[in-house]
Amino acid sequence: MARTITGVVSSDKANKTIVITVQTRKTHPLYKKQYTVTSKFMAHDENNEAKLGDKVVIVETRPLSARKHFNLQTIVETARIVHVEDESSTTGHKATLKKNSDSVEKEQDAKAPKGTK
Repeated sequence: MARTITGVVSSDKANKTIVITVQTRKTHPLYKKQYTVTSKFMAHDENNEAKLGDKVVIVETRPLSARKHFNLQTIVETARIVHVEDESSTTGHKATLKKNSDSVEKEQDAKAPKGTK
């Protein structure tokens, strides 16, 4: 019977592929201390349905690539907060910094005496 795993999507950047992070708690056999073990699995997402932070169920299948042997079965719960990084905000910030440095150079040129250049 095929193995099913429930986990959280930690990456959906690749086309038709998601990375699922599964956390399990284990107890050390000698010291009886509990610790968390994190495993990552790559799964095939045919329609790019799963997004970052979604809780999903994946099922084992034939090897689809070197690291993918799971298919997305269902999305159990969607992510509460979706983080979308706008490219214009990052490039706009860099452009602002560049613009500020240019204006500083113009101000320094304006303050310098005309005969020094």
